[in-house]
Amino acid sequence: MDQPAPSSLTPEAGWRRGQLMPPLPEVNRSIAVRSGSTWKRAAAFFGPGYLVAVGYMDPGNWATSIAGGSKYGYALLSMVLISNFMAVILQALCARLAVASGRDLAQACRDAYPRPVAWGLWVLAELAICATDLAEVIGTAIGLNLLFGIPLEIGVVITALDVFLILYLQKLGFRWVEAFIITLLGVIAICFGIQIALASPQWGGVIRGFAPTTELFSNPDMLYLALGILGATVMPHNLYLHSGIVQTRAYGETLPERREAMRFATLDSTIALTFALTINASLLILAAAAFHHTGRTEVAELGDAHSLLQPLLGTAIAPMLFGLSLLCCGLNSTVTATMAGQIVMEGFINFKIAPWLRRLVTRGLAIIPAAAVTIAYGESGSGKLLIFSQVVLSLQLPFAVVPLVTLTASKAKMGELVAPRWLTALAGVIAAIIIGLNLKLLLDFVVG
Repeated sequence: MDQPAPSSLTPEAGWRRGQLMPPLPEVNRSIAVRSGSTWKRAAAFFGPGYLVAVGYMDPGNWATSIAGGSKYGYALLSMVLISNFMAVILQALCARLAVASGRDLAQACRDAYPRPVAWGLWVLAELAICATDLAEVIGTAIGLNLLFGIPLEIGVVITALDVFLILYLQKLGFRWVEAFIITLLGVIAICFGIQIALASPQWGGVIRGFAPTTELFSNPDMLYLALGILGATVMPHNLYLHSGIVQTRAYGETLPERREAMRFATLDSTIALTFALTINASLLILAAAAFHHTGRTEVAELGDAHSLLQPLLGTAIAPMLFGLSLLCCGLNSTVTATMAGQIVMEGFINFKIAPWLRRLVTRGLAIIPAAAVTIAYGESGSGKLLIFSQVVLSLQLPFAVVPLVTLTASKAKMGELVAPRWLTALAGVIAAIIIGLNLKLLLDFVVG
């Protein structure tokens, strides 16, 4: 007979410390998983994956994909595909960790490692969230500028007001947050579908672009953009976010119930990330078709891309759709980054502050450098800062990926839901690739 999971208030075997409180306590286990058909139970888990997918198509992706597509055509589509495959594996491990241990990744690190190590990981996670927030600030401000002509400096400050939107959605309930996210994702998909149709890409070149190229390792500039794509796709804060929001479902405590929850949560995130792959690939394909093949190989700024779409595609609707989808991406990303920030702070150091205060603090840390660069260098500086923020995220990745892989491979911590050896081995290879690419980037930086 299956035994219920250990109480979250008592130390469990395999963990240094017992769990103090559930992830996102205000919405933890708030969505019922009703009995009935398999489809009905699976539908209850539909949603968190799309919040995770938002992080894989945030404004930082736009800068790296446009720069990569305009400079190298379809060649970096292979990196988009590889990054998405890595994301599917890592997010599956996040769901497994959440369901098996009842912890999010931040709580698991706090309870598994010595305090100095846990605090170090917390600092790095906060830096990653600041880099994420920086991309959202700049991306949303550029979207406001492109659609409504609002100066970038003012747009950067306006982004601080999104805290009220987030608080309102959370007050309505977690399903409303998911509905808001999915609606905006639908708008983004429609916008890109129309733009791709207008751009008429070379589909033979698109298909060949999904095959890896050796130039990636011999060309430092190409590697820099590839790492930016990796950092913009597999994002550290998403690993913390997913392991927390999976537990908004009241899936029960018996082993069969938890196995089913893990299976449905993994299916949800895999489908959502396939959608994210479609959007990211569309963005790079659009840049390659509209810019690279017309000789515009140095387009790296979102504003430049917006202004060039109309003369190149021959219609006024293209730049409007570009600006609208960028603004939707920025709004979506602010919601998920806020929740990730809450999970990281509460999970690592067991410190809870009001969501509005947490949001204003993190947004303030992002607004200061974004406003300074925008005022000093204008839009060109903002674009470079966007790409740099994604490379910073890539450099932070190992410090989230390695704990995730090692924790989910521990039978003592995961019990019967421990990751199978083949999955751990595959995730280990992914971690090694990420670390290797980061070392190569640092070596190129030091040498040249």
